[in-house]
This record gives sequence, structure tokens and C-alpha cells, in this order.
Amino acid sequence: MVSAHVHHQYPGQEALLSTRPGRADNQRMSDDSERRLTVGFVGLGNMGWPMAANLHAAGFPLIVRDVSAETQDRFAAGHPGALGARSPADFAVAAIVITMVPDGAAVRDALLGWGIAAALRPGTITLDMSSSDPTDTLRLAAELESFGISVVDAPVSGGVPRAVTGELSVMVGGSPADVAAVQPVLRVLGDPARQFLTGRLSTGHAMKALNNVVGAATSCVIAEALAAGAGFGLDPATMIGILNASTGRSFVSELVYGPEVLTGRYGTGFKLGLMAKDVRIAASAALAVGVDAPVIALVNELWKKALAELGPAADQSRAHQAWAGRDDIVP
Repeated sequence: MVSAHVHHQYPGQEALLSTRPGRADNQRMSDDSERRLTVGFVGLGNMGWPMAANLHAAGFPLIVRDVSAETQDRFAAGHPGALGARSPADFAVAAIVITMVPDGAAVRDALLGWGIAAALRPGTITLDMSSSDPTDTLRLAAELESFGISVVDAPVSGGVPRAVTGELSVMVGGSPADVAAVQPVLRVLGDPARQFLTGRLSTGHAMKALNNVVGAATSCVIAEALAAGAGFGLDPATMIGILNASTGRSFVSELVYGPEVLTGRYGTGFKLGLMAKDVRIAASAALAVGVDAPVIALVNELWKKALAELGPAADQSRAHQAWAGRDDIVP
């Protein structure tokens, strides 16, 4: 699950970056020739800011862009040598342009709407690390081909904490040559042991959506189980404890319902609107390849309901509140 594209610095992330043990000696640090690659970075939200900061710490020359001029200027001021882009032409020297924005529409707007693509040299690679619709990714690649620009899709998992430490899981789709060319930056942004080469272009984005729909479905069934258990007088905390020690154990039971829902904290850092978007992408992807996926379709309807009732800015862990009879989960 990826945190929302919010234009402010994640609390404490600079301290984490500066105190991270052995960063200067980290084996994933690029060599001198790799550090001379100029990287464009679009999207300085909760995820993008620490990712760009890690690239700066690793020695890559950076050009940064954010729809918030204040955020862009603050990043450039805090990272000497980083250039805040004033026009698409500032990206002309970039060898790789990373996009970390809310969705494929925002990626397209940055590259073709604002005009970054027209300023890039043929042979530049765009590395879309957003959670985009795989069909949008393929359409964008076709449009960028006329500029001589190729695309690699590399969405991430791990949230803000792993974005800060440079240990994100990355799902990478694209041609073997392009995937090899972006390894210098991927080794800084993610844990090589958690990098998965998924195949052709768009498979990374497909995998990200399918991963998240499994998590979203798990959230639905846990909410229903807790509601049913309450009817028998079972304590929600006891139920979660049993799930976590039994076959019902999952990321959602351990890290969402336990510390966030049962406590009423609702602070996963991943917005409901983004989860609903990923579920919708997964449902769309299943339809696009002719797969009958009634469970995914039902999960999509449940998350659409949560989105309509709670709004996109709510934390995704609040979704159970929109599903009838679930308000008694929090003690």
C-alpha cells in the first residue's frame, strides 16, 4: 500500500534519513559513473519526498517537480544541488525521469500535459513508480514512443517507513534493456531482495493493483467476521489475536485491524481514495483480459460504497465504518 500524494514532509523523515546506519557505506550506493546519471523526479508527496531525498543522498543530480510550488521549492532548498523545475526544459538533461504521483492520469499530465516528454532527449527512460492502471501505462508508452522515450513501470509497496529507509518492495515491468538501465536508481529506492521482475511493460502496475485488491478483500472479510463474532459475544481484540495466531493471519489483521482499527487510531497513512482506486484498477484489469472475477467485483462495490460515504481523504482503515453493522468493532 502506498501513501497518499500529500504535499508535506513526512514527520521525522529527515531525521531518519540522516541517522540511518551506514548509508554512506551501503552496498546499494551507486558507483561514481552511476551517480553522474541525472534523474528527474516528479511528485514530492509522502512517498516521493523521501524517495527523492534518498537519491540525493546517494549522489544523483536531481531535477524535481511537484504541482505544489511551495513543496518543490522547500525540497530544493533543503537538498543542495537539487534543481526545482521551472519549465519542462529543465528536464532536458535527465537520463531517467521518475514519476511518483497519484495515478496514471497525473503521470500523463506531467509528461504530455505540462510537457516534460517534449523536452527529453531520445533514449530517456521514464520510470513510473505510481500506482497506475496498466492499460493507461501501455497507452502512455505508445504516445511516448514518438519522442524516442521508453517506459518502465515499477510501483512500490512498503509505505512511507520503507520509502524513508530505501527498502521498498518494487514490482518492475518493461523490456530487459530498460529494466537494466534503471537499476542504479532502483537499488537506492528499494531492497534488491524485494525487487520482483514481473515481465513485460504494464505487469508491474497490474501486480500492484492485484496485490492491493487481495488486501482490500481481506479487510472486507475481517470486518464481516468481527461483526458476526460480536453477535456471539466475542471480543474483537480476542478475535484479532486468534486470527493472528491462526490460519486467518494476514498483513491486514496484524497491521491494520490490530493497531489501527481496534485502537481507533486509523493512521495507516494510506488514503481510502487510493485503495478504492487500486481496487477499481484490479477489477478493470480482470475485465480487460476476460477473467470472471466475481469476488473482485464485489470488493470493488464495497470499496466504492466506503469511498462514497467516507470520502477519499479518510484513512483506508476506516472503510469498515461504511459497511453496515461494523461500527461496534472499536471498543
